[in-house]
Amino acid sequence: MRTTFIALAALSASACATAQVQPVAAGVQAGMAEANTVAAIERIHALNPMINAVIAIDPTATEQARALDRNRRARGPLFGMPILLKDNIEAAGPLPTTAGSLALKDNVTNRDAPLVARLRAAGAVIVGKANLSEWANIRDNDSISGWSAVGGQTRNPHALNRNTCGSSSGSAAAVAAGMVPVAIGSETDGSVTCPAAVTGIVGFKPTLGLVSRTHIVPISHSQDTAGPFARTVREAALVMNAMAGRDPADAATAEADKRKVDYTAGLSANALRGKRIGVMRYASGFGTDPALDEALATLKAQGATLVDIKEFPKRGEIGQNEFKVLLAELKADMNAYLATTPPQVRTRTLADLIAFNKANAPVEMGLFDQDYFEQAEATKGLDDDYKKARETSLRLAGKEGIDRLLKEHDLVALVGPTMPPAWLIDSVNGDQYPGGGGGSAAAVAGYPHLTVPMGHVKGLPVGLSFIGPQWSDAMILSLGYAYEQASRKRIEPRFLRSIEESPEVAPLLQPAR
Repeated sequence: MRTTFIALAALSASACATAQVQPVAAGVQAGMAEANTVAAIERIHALNPMINAVIAIDPTATEQARALDRNRRARGPLFGMPILLKDNIEAAGPLPTTAGSLALKDNVTNRDAPLVARLRAAGAVIVGKANLSEWANIRDNDSISGWSAVGGQTRNPHALNRNTCGSSSGSAAAVAAGMVPVAIGSETDGSVTCPAAVTGIVGFKPTLGLVSRTHIVPISHSQDTAGPFARTVREAALVMNAMAGRDPADAATAEADKRKVDYTAGLSANALRGKRIGVMRYASGFGTDPALDEALATLKAQGATLVDIKEFPKRGEIGQNEFKVLLAELKADMNAYLATTPPQVRTRTLADLIAFNKANAPVEMGLFDQDYFEQAEATKGLDDDYKKARETSLRLAGKEGIDRLLKEHDLVALVGPTMPPAWLIDSVNGDQYPGGGGGSAAAVAGYPHLTVPMGHVKGLPVGLSFIGPQWSDAMILSLGYAYEQASRKRIEPRFLRSIEESPEVAPLLQPAR
């Protein structure tokens, strides 16, 4: 078996990308964890020069795997699975947790985030850190998703001049490219689901409070949560089994142990049968309609009843209040996090980060500024204005938004296109979002949101979102699994320099003869 894994190093880049390391069951032969880890590292070395998804490989990864192989009595459900972490998630070992910023290049905390400790306990091997949009895309309005000063620009493995969305850009790209079977990202609003959709994989943002946020560089305690990227829903559910659980240091997780279930046991190919599901027509368009129509036909064929939802009430008001919340919590939560970093980290407050960026402007601010940081620093703390904004955004997104739509139309979930296909990387104008997508309400409310591949638009992948009420994680995963099993729409990346070079598109760009 080991020979098979090592032979992957001799494959072409595109062939390496399609190679998938499967979760390994207990009782397998000695050496499997090491073989999986070595193979993943070889794929990273082969593919990362093209897509820049990985910031650093943990030099202790192979020894981690050997230790697992030596321990033959306790082999968890993720035994030997190589996993990448978004580089805002701490892990014990020699690697810093940078959030993509040079200000944290010395942030070697040597502590595992609780979610990482849970992954290790389940038998996973942490092979390294994935690139991200610097500071999880909260530094400036004109940012470029997938870019960080530490990691550079992550590229979409389907077309290298296309964006990977953000902020968990490297985590998504690495899984899509086949470097690792699973990576962990974090989301405040769209940072798991958008990268997953535009790179053509599964991404799951769980109910806020199901997974610990301790030792993750924060934006917002009201909306931040970690979630898995995988090539299949089953793999995402398997990782959720390991990650979910109460953390005494994170008050939001107080109910996690009571709410978590075996997410793989609940997966059923018949889960859509008899279910009433709302179609988020207000989130559709932008080139995704043909793929969505086919997806809806699949849902119907699997026994679902579909109900069109034309409008989501007060979306603009939700966004305005959400922004106030994010700015206020960014200042408070970032200051609290930085205070826990090692003494060698000289930036101890958000104000220090702003000053650092100014002092290092050629490398940190050559592409875009830090307007959001400066707005956040100007906030007055978690005052009454902040509290009103949080109450309003939470109520409009949750009780008077998703919950009301589900109740009024007797629905169990909402579906719609996650995002339009990937846009071009634009270092001059920053991100050029085409629009679309209905996941923001789930992010603000803290409700589960799953995206599953639903095909492509001219060769660029798009995803189908499944959104449900609070703590409906198991149901949402099962609905997505049933769709995935019936549709089989994931496409392999081709590492094209541009989609215009594809055999489907290139002939159409030539003069008619």
